[in-house]
Amino acid sequence: MLTPAPTSMAAHHRQASSHGMRKKVQVSFVIRDEVEKYHRSGVNSLQYDGYLGRLYSAGRDSIIRIWNVRNLKEPYIQSMEHHTDWVNDIVLCCGGKNLISASSDTTVKVWNAHKGFCMSTLRTHKDYVKALAYAKDREQVASAGLDRAIFLWDVNTLTALTASNNTVTTSSLSGNKDSIYSLAMNPSGNVIVSGSTEKVLRVWDPRTCQKLMKLKGHSDNVKALAINRDGTQCLSGSSDGTIRLWSLGQQRCVATIRVHEVGVWALQTNDSFTMAFSGGRDRKIFKIDLRNTEIKALIGEETAPVLKMILTPDATSLWVATTDSSIKNWSVNSRNSRMEDYDTDLLPPINQNPDHVIKGNPSIRHYAVLNDKRHILTKDTDNNIQLYDVLKASKVEDLGQVDFDAEVKKNFKLIYVPNWFTVDLKTGLLCIHMDEPDSFSAWVSSKEFGLGGNDGPDPKVNLGGLLLQALLEHWPATYSADEECDSNMNERPIEERQAVPGNPYFSVPEHIPVIFSEVGGRTLLRLLVGDAGRETEELLLHETVPAWVTDVVVSKNMPRFNKIPFCLLPVQSSGAKPLRKERLSASDMLQVRKVIEHVYEKIMGAGSDAGSQTASQSGGSGGQEKCESEKDEERTSIAEEKVELLCQDQVLDPNMDLRTVRHFIWKSSNDLVLHYRAIK
Repeated sequence: MLTPAPTSMAAHHRQASSHGMRKKVQVSFVIRDEVEKYHRSGVNSLQYDGYLGRLYSAGRDSIIRIWNVRNLKEPYIQSMEHHTDWVNDIVLCCGGKNLISASSDTTVKVWNAHKGFCMSTLRTHKDYVKALAYAKDREQVASAGLDRAIFLWDVNTLTALTASNNTVTTSSLSGNKDSIYSLAMNPSGNVIVSGSTEKVLRVWDPRTCQKLMKLKGHSDNVKALAINRDGTQCLSGSSDGTIRLWSLGQQRCVATIRVHEVGVWALQTNDSFTMAFSGGRDRKIFKIDLRNTEIKALIGEETAPVLKMILTPDATSLWVATTDSSIKNWSVNSRNSRMEDYDTDLLPPINQNPDHVIKGNPSIRHYAVLNDKRHILTKDTDNNIQLYDVLKASKVEDLGQVDFDAEVKKNFKLIYVPNWFTVDLKTGLLCIHMDEPDSFSAWVSSKEFGLGGNDGPDPKVNLGGLLLQALLEHWPATYSADEECDSNMNERPIEERQAVPGNPYFSVPEHIPVIFSEVGGRTLLRLLVGDAGRETEELLLHETVPAWVTDVVVSKNMPRFNKIPFCLLPVQSSGAKPLRKERLSASDMLQVRKVIEHVYEKIMGAGSDAGSQTASQSGGSGGQEKCESEKDEERTSIAEEKVELLCQDQVLDPNMDLRTVRHFIWKSSNDLVLHYRAIK
């Protein structure tokens, strides 16, 4: 039970398995509903298919959604899911058959737009991909982002790629000195413009990859660009609050438009490049006459900063995306659509409200991991409080609009469990990350955690290990030989194989996405829990799952318990000579009652006495039949009546474990010191 501790504190976490020079791999999962119909965070980009009456929206919740704008009572058609971070931009190509997307997960993806599935993934970029541009006449797409590179893709080559065969050569434009946030290319593909934190516009000929010019004038990041059909004029919007109209032939700015108070983040023009629409941080949407930039109108005011706008093909309305999760449609040609030549601060808006709203759901903005390190309390943008269970990857309860801090206090238990996961709210949903070795630091009593029954033994379980087993329970590799009913287990239908659970305590829902990624880097694999048994995913898992996960999930090797060093001393009367400390070591989950028993039997030498008392209390020979655990309990209860343990002069509850004592009472990184005294 208690062992002398080594003189130097050894690391008790298992060491990371060696992957050569490969980066460490982490496992993440997203706690979410089975079908996420509505955006849970801001919408970064929009595309419109006038022929089918479909609107495509790119979400910060990592999901692209398809909406039927001809049925705005029930607009949701489908979700396109494969990205693992914000989708920053999308373009429809091939007459609406395909869609290209760019994401902060560093990938560009090619989708079948009609059926909504991902056909291939391009991993050429080394950082967030922020912007796309499309040359319709040439079927060419450009992508750019924080790695400063612009890549040019042939769309017909991209749409011929598959998930397994997606190596493609591409030309690139280099010369940007800073992160790129905006791109524009004219339909014929003879001019491409990029905007960046460098504050300049850079212009190239994509056919020759030659630099044409550099345009200076903005004093901050260039966040939005639009170009006319023949590539002679360009419009730029910047975080400096201005919109600039440029003549590419004259290589100069021909007009500076100051309608916004702060950053301009979105621009949209009509086909003839005579009318522009702008939006940004100040939430206002303006209509500007590009033939006379003094003439403008305030279309309306959004409830959140504007990120993207798309003009309907008939040019009568704008679909507007913001940092809020709803998408709104604003009329731009109302009867009272006066375009005025006077101070924009005095302009009355053409519309008080949008014509249509595709509603979004609230996103989680605040969280607290409760100190059982199993439950998380969250607060969303509607100020609703929810309780989530990390182990079961599900919501436990909607608590409504209650006091968040009061709820955290209400759920407090005097129990210490080490941190074994981290939380990320970037997508507006709860994303849980597990890294080695921290994910194996939490050992708990199964009964205390409501995992085991109340009768019989109380095994110690490792939370991270059990969760990994649950996340990969459908992966055929996890069905070890002794679990198989026969040698043909892996040849059986997956429904039959699922009879063997990943761990004996709990499962997680099959719709939960699991993500393997390099720590702080690119995504290696995303799949749903229930799909781990499918042939393609099964093979990809074999290639991707790191050794530290395989060890626990396939080989069923749980890591070792964490040890805690401590010193045990009698309570001394004042003036007595200090005793030499005896340094001991035990599992950090050892209960105080076991230390009390150790003191009573080994230090006070009452072991034999306790044994005889136990025998006499149990009624002579009949007591011999009692099981060992009952004898242990009786022996412990006698010890608790005779001895008490203290820390920092506070008498300890026998139910507490050593790590809880250390965390809440000792509160020091030095070796824990416990004192004992006889109860008179």
